Amino acid sequence: QLHLVDSGGGLVQPGGSLTLSCTASSSTLNYNIGWFRQVPGGVREEIACITGSGEHTDYEASVKGRFSISRDDANNTAYLQMNSLKPEDTAIYYCAAPPKFKDYHRRRCLRPEHEFDYWGQGTQVTVSS
Repeated sequence: QLHLVDSGGGLVQPGGSLTLSCTASSSTLNYNIGWFRQVPGGVREEIACITGSGEHTDYEASVKGRFSISRDDANNTAYLQMNSLKPEDTAIYYCAAPPKFKDYHRRRCLRPEHEFDYWGQGTQVTVSS
């Protein structure tokens, strides 16, 4: 069982940066970690993932080259570094994990939300001048 806590959201100007954190109550070893976002009235979409092995990361097209996902299993924490932020990045951001070892080596690790068992509470990111 994982209890995930998201943090780091806030208000930032276009072109700015934010780093989101996802801290787990227990070891994150061997769990893939994904970051999702959801706008009001929209579906929750995975935008970044990192495999439990740490071998692979993958990104949704609109954030590729601007966002970077990483993990620090020694501290049970994953991160989403967001650069060159745009107004359309405004959303609630969630970290999530599927069952342990699921897709552990999968290169294309972006998956639909129903495959994830553990969720953070969400953190609001607002990009506006």
